Amino acid sequence: MAKGDDALARKRNKVRRKRMRSSENAVSARVAGIIASKRRRKSGKRRACEGMCFSLPTPEDPFNDRHGKKRKGDDEPTGDAPAAAAGRDESKKKKKKKKDSSAKKQPAREAAAAAANAKSREKDGAEYDRPSKFLVVCLNAIRDAAASEDGGGGIHDTGSWGVELWNCCSAAPPTHVLDTSGECATREKTAWLVSTACDIVARKEKLGVVVSCPFLLYLVPSQEKAVQVRSICKPLKSLGIHSVSLHPGASIEHQISGLKSCEPEFLISTPERLLELIALKAIDISGVSMLVIDGLKCFTDLNVSDKLCSIRDAILSNPQITIFSDPSDRRVAALATKLVGGKKITRLCTNDSVTSRSAFITQKIHICPSKDQKAPKVKEILEQILNDHARKTAKVLLVTASDHEAQHLSSSLKLQNCTVTNDSHGNSFTICSSVGLINVLVKDWENITTANFEDFDTVLVADLPPSVDEYIEILAGASCHVLVGEVHCIFSSADALLAKPLSEVLTSCGQVVPEFLRKLASS
Repeated sequence: MAKGDDALARKRNKVRRKRMRSSENAVSARVAGIIASKRRRKSGKRRACEGMCFSLPTPEDPFNDRHGKKRKGDDEPTGDAPAAAAGRDESKKKKKKKKDSSAKKQPAREAAAAAANAKSREKDGAEYDRPSKFLVVCLNAIRDAAASEDGGGGIHDTGSWGVELWNCCSAAPPTHVLDTSGECATREKTAWLVSTACDIVARKEKLGVVVSCPFLLYLVPSQEKAVQVRSICKPLKSLGIHSVSLHPGASIEHQISGLKSCEPEFLISTPERLLELIALKAIDISGVSMLVIDGLKCFTDLNVSDKLCSIRDAILSNPQITIFSDPSDRRVAALATKLVGGKKITRLCTNDSVTSRSAFITQKIHICPSKDQKAPKVKEILEQILNDHARKTAKVLLVTASDHEAQHLSSSLKLQNCTVTNDSHGNSFTICSSVGLINVLVKDWENITTANFEDFDTVLVADLPPSVDEYIEILAGASCHVLVGEVHCIFSSADALLAKPLSEVLTSCGQVVPEFLRKLASS
């Protein structure tokens, strides 16, 4: 009778075991069992005790009697089922969700911004009315990188300045910024500026807006300054923000090949090298959204003002411009006006000195012998302002001692060849003529705090305040939102006590001190 396959297999195994026991390479019973178990697993013939190799015990089957197999009715957990089944289903859902999210790979800055802003989101887009947590992440990255050098603890000390900068850059439309605290930007201010740019880039990409590269163009006067700014931006690479430094210290071929290999969000460059690369069509700056000019006085000293204007003309968009400059040079004001285009600016200063706060503001002192001649003097000054702003609409803030004086000046100003139109409240009037138009707002010293200095580029102080500190506040307010402005003051005999402190203010600001005021101050 023929034997079956199982019988033949058992016979072969018996012969094999006998051969192994009698040979020199015989193994122990334990090792032989392991080898036999492995063969059974490969052939698919396992004993019940070997199911542990392929399944784990569960609360429903603690002794693994079912070897991982489910009974009927186990697919839907009942109310009496253990909580572990729901936990396993929840964990499976989380794993699947995590797997799906990881399949959609995002850029590093999007992931970092999403993680930083996850807990700060608010309804109706209110999350964009303040700096995001991603900006703080960028600041901390720069601080930690600089900790080995100088401690890096001063970045958050300039927080008020940085928040104001963020407000200007994030406004719609953005506002130009002028900082006259020093000749160039400090490390802390540069850190806030590039972090603000990172925050804007991340938010635009989150909204699906395509951000042109380079987004930020940072112009520096020298190679040393370019290296310094590049070192500040370098820690942002891990967050997905790439920066490239262009200066004469490296060959232009090397920089061209580097620009071809990546599209940097931040571009740090000297004007000469940037224009060379633009001429070779190695880079396109037409879509730059933020332009930083660090050390405008240094550029004027190097006679590269025309190169700055050429770079500004190459930017076809309307970028937000931030200028850092020393306030001591009057040539800087003309160049800054040309770059900004005569638009309104916001002046930010960490230096509270009157020189920095009133930079590029012309102060003119007019003498008036008696109080009775004050109204004709005001009319004469307004006529001069009207001629200086020919074919333009000028806005003048007229400051008086009291509301009674304001009413008196408003009623007595009947300019020759002009038409004066009063409003219903009597605190403002309009001067119309063939030369131009002036809108005049009259305020007394008690209500001066309600005046919005942003609307005025010229201030006329008809009555000086009792203290020169109040005059300095008027001066700082007049210069807060204009690049170049004027402050006119009428000095009478009743203001003799202010002669010395007023002349000191004029001297510290580099203004011309009239001869009569110098004599009164020295007497």
